This record gives sequence, structure tokens and C-alpha cells, in this order.
Amino acid sequence: MEKHNDMPLKDAMKLWLDSSKKHKKGINKVAISKLWAEKMGTTINDYTKEIKIFGKRLYITIDSAPLRNELHYERETIKGWVNNHLGENAVEEVIIR
Repeated sequence: MEKHNDMPLKDAMKLWLDSSKKHKKGINKVAISKLWAEKMGTTINDYTKEIKIFGKRLYITIDSAPLRNELHYERETIKGWVNNHLGENAVEEVIIR
């Protein structure tokens, strides 16, 4: 008799994403952008020009200098809730520019 390797689709997708860093990086970027809009609200999200991930660094580009300065002090908090939301240590440093 043939043995089947049955697994839930969720587990199969997670296994595939873990093996493909390129796709996982894109999924994480989308998840972070969505989380940013939810956590920060529409006003701060409107001043956010760009969110990028390079390696384990998260770059957030803000149009407003006072807002950029205030968010600079909250980098560790932002890193904490992003990593918590993703369920892994995906971001080691947050750079506000």
C-alpha cells in the first residue's frame, strides 16, 4: 500500500515560504505595511512615503520632520511589535528616514 504524506495547506505553505527567502521577504513587507497602517492610523500612514526591508533592517521613510524625529525615539517599540506580529525575529534594526 502507498503511504500518503498528508498535511494541512497552512503547514505546506509555511514550509514552502520557509524554504523560499525571496517570497517570505515579500510577504513580510506586505504584512508590515498592513500592520503599520493599523497601528499608526491614517494620519501617520499618510506621512509615510515608503517601507522597505533590506536584510534584517526595516527602513521607514517619513515626509514630516517632526514626526520623523518622534518616531526615531520609538524604534525599539516598532521593532518589538513588528517581530511580535510576524512571529519571528525578522527585524533587528528600524531606521527612520
